[in-house]
Amino acid sequence: MSVIRLDGLEVRLGGRIVLNGLTGELRGKAIGLLGPNGAGKSTLINTLLGFHVPSLGSAHVFDMETRRQRAQICQAVGYMPENDSFIGSMTGVRFVRYMAELAGLPAREALERAHEALFYVGLGEVRYRKINTYSLGMKQLIKLAQALAHGPRLLILDEPTNGLDPMARQRMIQTLQQIRKQGSIHLLISSHLLPDIDQTCDEVLILKDGRIAALCNIEEERRSHRNFIELDAVGPMQEFCDTLRGRGCECSSFADGRINLVMPGSMEARDLYVAADLAGMQIRRIHRRRDSLEDIFMRAMEAGPERRELVRL
Repeated sequence: MSVIRLDGLEVRLGGRIVLNGLTGELRGKAIGLLGPNGAGKSTLINTLLGFHVPSLGSAHVFDMETRRQRAQICQAVGYMPENDSFIGSMTGVRFVRYMAELAGLPAREALERAHEALFYVGLGEVRYRKINTYSLGMKQLIKLAQALAHGPRLLILDEPTNGLDPMARQRMIQTLQQIRKQGSIHLLISSHLLPDIDQTCDEVLILKDGRIAALCNIEEERRSHRNFIELDAVGPMQEFCDTLRGRGCECSSFADGRINLVMPGSMEARDLYVAADLAGMQIRRIHRRRDSLEDIFMRAMEAGPERRELVRL
């Protein structure tokens, strides 16, 4: 079963098309939602939550259609918004219990779950303090606690590390990694910080101008671009590079003995050693460069419309 399915989804706001023909399935345990400002990320989240009605097409969460099954989706989804949405005079435990009741839990169970969620995110010691006395990092954590308390199947997080100092940010990342590892809850994380997505997600949906620029498994995408090679070598590098260019490689050599090259798919690493032996050159080090999420993101941003049609890379 897909976590999220988009079938020709179009959303208009104020007569303007904000999401334009989104089609694709997301199945990952942790899905990153990326895109520049105005790409449609928040609109997509609000559509999945049932706040925006599609003008064309449809969106499904665990096979539940967002227009017709909004109540069921609200029970299955926990939402951590970007902006603070608190009742500041409430204590932490009272607020989280209240939100769990709104999600459909009976009062007694909601209170039990509130205590559990607050201890889970690290706010157990301050759960009886009023929220308006919390620090920024604590407010982010209580937003996470209220999203978890009713036991959702999907957790949607909008900029979960927004404004956090480095220590608090790392604690948030570790908590999300732990949730992902436990396996019972899927994650959809929207963030402008690529390292956050890189550390927590296995699948990524990239939006650009309201369209899908890329939808891919991060590791599979990296493996498909593994032929970037860095070498340290001694000997006649020019002859070596000429041989490789004859076989379709892109090759650049430097005075300090470095060689950067891109191999075609038909070549393997052992072919480099054969070419080095023929040229009388010695390879001291060989390193396959691992694509960063930034590389994947930039390729998606630079791709034209014909590339964006290939949403499943």
